[in-house]
Amino acid sequence: MKSFAARAIVAGALIVLVAATMDGAAQDPQSPSKPAFSGSILFANYCATCHGERATGDGPLAANLRKQPANLTLLARRNAGVFSREMVARIIDGRKPLAGHGGGDMPAWGDAFARSVESPENISGKINALVTYLETLQQK
Repeated sequence: MKSFAARAIVAGALIVLVAATMDGAAQDPQSPSKPAFSGSILFANYCATCHGERATGDGPLAANLRKQPANLTLLARRNAGVFSREMVARIIDGRKPLAGHGGGDMPAWGDAFARSVESPENISGKINALVTYLETLQQK
């Protein structure tokens, strides 16, 4: 029963999050037709529920998940001190599947954004903003 309840909570959260597809967007004054995205706002809206406000894997839903969310502040440390923007983007958008990421508990955000009728530019912009934000959080 706990597993069903946890999945129902996660599914509900995902529906709300995907429905709010433009959260984190701000108009770029240099290009009125192309929104600029705030990685911190996107993270708060899409990721903090599981990864926590400080990206350390301690979000309010973390205890209900089958796999503990990753501490995203240690990505560079776990990769010999190198923050791989490409690898992080591939994980977020689902091109590099990980257990728990895109596998029931966590969506592959590229797919989730695409299902919400996002333009390819917006999908790429959101993922890029998230990657940039995560890069700023890396522990030295």
